Amino acid sequence: MNDYNTLYPSFRFDRPGDGLLRLTFDAPGLNSVSPAAHREIGDVWVTIDRDDDVRAVIVQGAGKGFSSGGSFELLESMTSGFEDRTRVMREARDLVNNIINCSKPIVSAMHGPAVGAGLVAGMLADVSIVSRTARIIDGHTRLGVAAGDHAAICWPLLCGMAKAKYYLLTCETLTGEEAERIGLVSLCVEEDEVHDKALEVATKLAAMSQSALQWTKHTLNHWYRSAGPAFDASLAYEFYGFGGPDVLEGIASHREKRPAVFNKPTTPKDQS
Repeated sequence: MNDYNTLYPSFRFDRPGDGLLRLTFDAPGLNSVSPAAHREIGDVWVTIDRDDDVRAVIVQGAGKGFSSGGSFELLESMTSGFEDRTRVMREARDLVNNIINCSKPIVSAMHGPAVGAGLVAGMLADVSIVSRTARIIDGHTRLGVAAGDHAAICWPLLCGMAKAKYYLLTCETLTGEEAERIGLVSLCVEEDEVHDKALEVATKLAAMSQSALQWTKHTLNHWYRSAGPAFDASLAYEFYGFGGPDVLEGIASHREKRPAVFNKPTTPKDQS
């Protein structure tokens, strides 16, 4: 039996039932994702996949929210230079691919803010459960970079291209209730029920035929794998943007809690 709390100290783990593993985001800043946590949240799925004691996984957040996304330390590391940016891009790619390729069924329980790297795990879970008042935000364009991470690989498939474009371009907040209405998540429940419902669903999955569940998941996830080129492109454009000027204003506006003021694009002069 793996000691997940030692292997992945950025998170809190427990085993709430037979065959169950629960991963809890529990960090300052509404469970923000530090550089260490960003690395660990990608790697943990490989360990889970190989753990014979785990038959289903729950992902949840402690306190008032699921996860507020990347910490300022993580964001600023991506703007500081090529080496750090390349490392974090690789971790972001691994996070998406390792969740998709993890054979164990994953159930997410999202309440409060659900943003950034945490949202990747929440949305790519096999069963996503949200509270009615959850606040789902893909904030990439508001930060000044392309919507990378998981968005291109699953949002159009889950809720359709029109809704995906609207929310990914505008960065408007999705309540849990609206996310369920448009098909972006599996279930929506009251806030005080979200963790219990996730435990109920995971317990049911852990008692079922594991080969049947794992092969069904693997087959269905070919829809995500077929979107691999779109995912790679979105990730490349996102991290190219982290080397540009707009993201510096985006990060500053987040720090100062004000609207970002991006420079108006200039049109190159006619070279003919």
